[in-house]
Amino acid sequence: MHGETTGTLRRDAIGLREVLFQSITAMAPAAAVAASIPAGAAFAGGSLPLAVLIALVACLFTASCVAELARELPAAGSVATYAARGLHPAIGFLVGWGYVFVETLVPPLLLLQLGFTTAGTLHEEWSSYPADLWWPWSLAGAVVIAGAGYLGVRASARFGTVLGIFEILVFLVFAVWLIGKAGDANTLSVFGTSHTAEGYGGVSGVFAGSVYTVLAFAGFEAAAPLAEETRDPRRTMHRAVLGAALGIGLFYVVTTYAMAVYFGPDRLARFGASGAASWEGVARASFGLFWVLVFLAVVNSTIANANACANVSTRTAFALARIRVLPRLLATLHPRHRSPVVGIAVQTVVAVGAVLGLGLAYDPVTAFLLLATVIVTVVVGVYIVVNLACAGYFLRGGREGFKPVRHLLFPLLGIAAFVPALLTAAGIPVFDFVTELGVAVECAMNTVVIVDLLKDVATPWPRLESDTHLISTGSARPLEDAFRISQLDLVQWLVRDYGFSELDAYQFATQAVESPLANVCDTNYTCVAKLRKEWLPARDTYRGMHARLRETAQALGR
Repeated sequence: MHGETTGTLRRDAIGLREVLFQSITAMAPAAAVAASIPAGAAFAGGSLPLAVLIALVACLFTASCVAELARELPAAGSVATYAARGLHPAIGFLVGWGYVFVETLVPPLLLLQLGFTTAGTLHEEWSSYPADLWWPWSLAGAVVIAGAGYLGVRASARFGTVLGIFEILVFLVFAVWLIGKAGDANTLSVFGTSHTAEGYGGVSGVFAGSVYTVLAFAGFEAAAPLAEETRDPRRTMHRAVLGAALGIGLFYVVTTYAMAVYFGPDRLARFGASGAASWEGVARASFGLFWVLVFLAVVNSTIANANACANVSTRTAFALARIRVLPRLLATLHPRHRSPVVGIAVQTVVAVGAVLGLGLAYDPVTAFLLLATVIVTVVVGVYIVVNLACAGYFLRGGREGFKPVRHLLFPLLGIAAFVPALLTAAGIPVFDFVTELGVAVECAMNTVVIVDLLKDVATPWPRLESDTHLISTGSARPLEDAFRISQLDLVQWLVRDYGFSELDAYQFATQAVESPLANVCDTNYTCVAKLRKEWLPARDTYRGMHARLRETAQALGR
């Protein structure tokens, strides 16, 4: 099979239904309901439905701008084309590169979630299944997505439609069930500010919750890159982008309301993405095997989202390769399916490489959080630029179709809505509810390293001795294992070198130990257990190694 580097994508291959679900599945509604939106509950509490409603209105401003530009400029380049025509070609170039970059990273992000969600659930149900055997599920998902993409937009879009319908139906049925079970507890007070979380009273809590939940709407623009393969693209794109944002926004409001009234508005601040206080936890506790459908809907959502975003990245790359912004090879089309086969191959290689490289070097959850931070920050930045491009495009040259509300007021409101989301995603603490991203303390220095060897002295885990403390370390996953290891090693140290009995050592360590935690973000978590030496009998532990090294260091210092 020889591909073509000229020609066009398959014209009129899909219609409104498939394009609509391209945007819907890119928003990953089931995963958003189960994992993303609960982040806002820590601030909005039982008023989370109001926060979601505000986020919906805010997102509709940007969705309107994307829809207007998609109607005027139906092209596979989508946001890159909008920025180039509405602002400047150089800005379009930067937006195109940034958008292709992050959309290429979305499939590995979702494949990581597919892997650790499936492996974790299987381990919970059958303890013999290894919790860290996540990567086969990620690789299986990558094969499915690559196959759907290879067969062309009609196959991948219809595949996404089926997956999207399933996840929405599961959560809608569950939501109706919850509302019915809530009975007299149903109340419209959750659309007020009286149930916000402690410390975030009134409007401030709702605002904080809406900033976090607005990120669950990302992806509504994903229909736009399929414009060249869609029937009547000007009309269809406009309806699909707005329809996805509005429809899934209302879906979020209904599901959030259902859980708020069932779980209890004044308890919702404790609701999260896992454990008993989560969608799966509530399904397990109250509705028997229905939790299996919730689990399958979330897994389904990761595959559907990855499939949709693979369509976005490959079509945008195709458009940029066609004008030589990216290597021309990425514009190669399959002669029969008219799919960008080289782009799909590159997307698959990047996805598998990122999943295995990051997931095995760190762990799948840490890798997921790392990719999510990069992706959300760039995507929200692109939304802000598209709002500016909408205003610029319709203002430029005094276009007859210029409408002040749609083309000036809505872009300004869209920017105002997404700037707080951008600051939140980037960890810039402009608001008191934003946690600043941590940084490593690094510096350059000349260092002298002294190495000594003690023969026939065992050290089960790394041990440190300072002028003031004995320090034992434990490194493992989960965090409680690292904590337990450090505590036990310190007890064993006291028994071996300080003459304690095992029971006395446990008693003493329990009362006197210090257990500070620092960054919990590496492949393994690391905990330390510290004891003040002034509370211990005088002993030369490790044959006086600390004192000897201290003397050597002082001599070198002179």
